[in-house]
Amino acid sequence: MEDLATFLKKKGFVYPSSEIYGGLSGFYDYGHLGTLLKKNFEKLWRKYFLKLGNYYELEACQIMHEKVFKASGHLEHFVDPVISCSKCDFNDRADHFITENTKEKNIEGLKPAEFDKLIKKHNLKCPKCKSYFKPTVMTNMMFPIQLGTSKTSQAYLRPETAQSPYVNFKLQYDILRKKLPLGLAVVGKAFRNEISPRNLTLRQRTFTQAELQIFFNPDNFAVDFDEVKDYKLLVLLVKDRKAGKVKKIACKSLKKDFPEWYLYHLAKIQQFYFDVLQIPEKKFRLFQLSDEEKAFYNKYHFDIEIELDQLGFTEMGGLHYRTDHDLKGHQKVSNQSMEILDENNKKFIPHVLELSFGVDRNVYALLDLNYVDDKKRGNVVLGLPAKLAPVTIGVFPLVKKDEKLVKLACKVYSELNCCYSCIYDESGSVGRRYARADEMGVPYCITIDFDSLKDKAVTIRDRETTKQKRVKIKDLVDEIFKLVTK
Repeated sequence: MEDLATFLKKKGFVYPSSEIYGGLSGFYDYGHLGTLLKKNFEKLWRKYFLKLGNYYELEACQIMHEKVFKASGHLEHFVDPVISCSKCDFNDRADHFITENTKEKNIEGLKPAEFDKLIKKHNLKCPKCKSYFKPTVMTNMMFPIQLGTSKTSQAYLRPETAQSPYVNFKLQYDILRKKLPLGLAVVGKAFRNEISPRNLTLRQRTFTQAELQIFFNPDNFAVDFDEVKDYKLLVLLVKDRKAGKVKKIACKSLKKDFPEWYLYHLAKIQQFYFDVLQIPEKKFRLFQLSDEEKAFYNKYHFDIEIELDQLGFTEMGGLHYRTDHDLKGHQKVSNQSMEILDENNKKFIPHVLELSFGVDRNVYALLDLNYVDDKKRGNVVLGLPAKLAPVTIGVFPLVKKDEKLVKLACKVYSELNCCYSCIYDESGSVGRRYARADEMGVPYCITIDFDSLKDKAVTIRDRETTKQKRVKIKDLVDEIFKLVTK
């Protein structure tokens, strides 16, 4: 992880925020390459999920009314267990500290006294001064905001993007001609005052979420289940947890336990990871949460998990059936009716299916899985899929001292840069330029040599295979399109 962190900073992907002042724990900035990679992930996410149905994207405020979080339960329940040393300034999340220092697993959601019992059972002490811990306390994770000069005007930075679609639902439902199912998506920032941020962008205090909230009638949520009925999901069910074995199970074989619409969206999520992000099957699983682990309002809950180097399987997102809990809460606190009419003029409050993705976590996973220290080449190769790579094409004149070569290379660069993200590099040997491009994740490099002046052709070099192919300049745009979309 330290090697990866050093590499990400050196190449301009991600590094600590406010670093010239010592940084702030849990806050990171994306450099020029990291920003491009993150935007590419968001673009692919939108293109894939918003086309699955009657789904639309919103951009909502990051600061929200205090009553939003009274209705959602965040004021009361959005808390983490904190342990603090009885002598020094060390503190940590109780569940994280215990799992990292014992063989205890899946202990989230325990009561403070239960954490204290585990700490006593394993004789855990402060790692800094070896003193005993104070009793575990619960701490709210939201960031309060004071609006203007009034001390009574209280608001909060949203701890999740989900509340934005919920408070917008009734208005958007009316505007969009009262059709269900209706999906409202948000790709944006959320803020949580994490007790112990760690592992780079995997656990931050401000982060980006990509979430789709699907509002539907539970008696009438039609999907094309035939499309996925034979598709096999890689699932670790609660009943298989002890064996720890992921099973490949066809969607139709899970119908006895889950509705078709839930299985359909599980399949679409898995296909996004395999077909779009090109995550290896052996690195992926859908992890079912038990009744004790999932939120009380979630009837069904699977986490999306990817196996990372050093860290093992790590949560990237989830699929949550939240029933009508959210709109009921906002109806009660706001005194605004969230009821609508079905086709039989019967009133009901829509239920919600939530597709939730941590953008920063997924970007980190892409970097982690595709980072290869290639001893044969003598440099790092970042094997990102072409659709995700921050830069698609590198254009190199063979030498920079020949005016005709440079002029032709600049012409090729200008033409391709209109369609793709490109870099132009004429510094150092071609081999060194290839190495720099490999480290940036550039999938294709184009070299203009002296033969190019005669035959009007260039050499395309593939990052993964290092094989080279001669292509006419007039055919370059079409050839690159074929390569990027293959």
